[in-house]
Amino acid sequence: MSNRLFQGIIHQMKDAVDRVIGVIDSNGIIISCSDLTKIGGIRQGIRDELSYTSDTVMTGGYTYRPLDTGVRAEFVVFVEGEDKQAERLASILAVSLSSVKSLYDDKYDKASFIKNVILDNILPTDIYPKSKELHFSNDVVRIVLLIKFHGKNEIVPYQMVQNMFPDKNKDYVISVGENDIALVKEVKPSVDMKAIEKLAKSIVDTFGAEFYTKVSVGIGTAVENIRDLARSYKEAQVAIEVGKVFDTEKNIVSYENLGIGRLIYQLPTTLCEMFLQEVFKKGSLESLDRETLMTIQCFFENNLNVSETSRKLFVHRNTLVYRLEKVRKLTGLDLREFEHAITFKVALMVKMYLTSKPSKY
Repeated sequence: MSNRLFQGIIHQMKDAVDRVIGVIDSNGIIISCSDLTKIGGIRQGIRDELSYTSDTVMTGGYTYRPLDTGVRAEFVVFVEGEDKQAERLASILAVSLSSVKSLYDDKYDKASFIKNVILDNILPTDIYPKSKELHFSNDVVRIVLLIKFHGKNEIVPYQMVQNMFPDKNKDYVISVGENDIALVKEVKPSVDMKAIEKLAKSIVDTFGAEFYTKVSVGIGTAVENIRDLARSYKEAQVAIEVGKVFDTEKNIVSYENLGIGRLIYQLPTTLCEMFLQEVFKKGSLESLDRETLMTIQCFFENNLNVSETSRKLFVHRNTLVYRLEKVRKLTGLDLREFEHAITFKVALMVKMYLTSKPSKY
């Protein structure tokens, strides 16, 4: 990490500083330098001399200064020359690189901490002490979005999502699988879920339009406690899984909008099989043709209103009544009655759930 980080900064400073500058690691090896030919060189003697001091040392045509003050600094910066200008440049370089490293390490540690929290890889009793140690804000509201990439992708999911959310102090982009990215986003206390869904849509549209990549987004609930981020992440996972069963056409699914599907998804398959056997006569559900099932779906969507459903289906009212009567004869359920309609609707969802899982039914 440090090699690339330091070399990137030094490369940018190269044109502004008309002297050779670089960094030595704890083994006395030059890991970064404006003169690339010097990288890999060893200056162990200087490294040992500066191990226990924060003073500047001038020797051999170079000025050296520890990157960090305190006991045994991990890195040492050096500037070509043994004059006052070299001393000032060494001080500026040390302060600059120290600040950059501190910010990078702080972010890296926070991201690792968040990942451990949402994946339950940290003991609950360790969460608050660690968050305090990392100066992690506890008094903000956050929500977890799980972004699932479908198919083979030539792009790097993590990097692309990171580019969409560059504010590394508020938003954390975490890789939780080869094609799964968790976005832990800071939101306002009075979070508007419609705004979150709009954000999810922008993610889906961006990857679809710019990278021709299909993604699904599961949205957990907003939480005020760091420890509850794991729950929000699990909710986002459930949202995607339940959506695959009951809302196959949707690519954005919010846990709060799962409704009864969330309950059915958590039921044992054996219990679901027993329910279907009790509600339907054997083979009665399978005997309903596609046209009849589409009629039933439209009837439900129009709140069991016969006139409105017949208008939407462009069929005569009597034709619709005939189809509903056919369903009653086959299944024993009159969908014009609310209780029967509810039972049928739930049974259809249970059937969809069982179809998505290995079952003996």
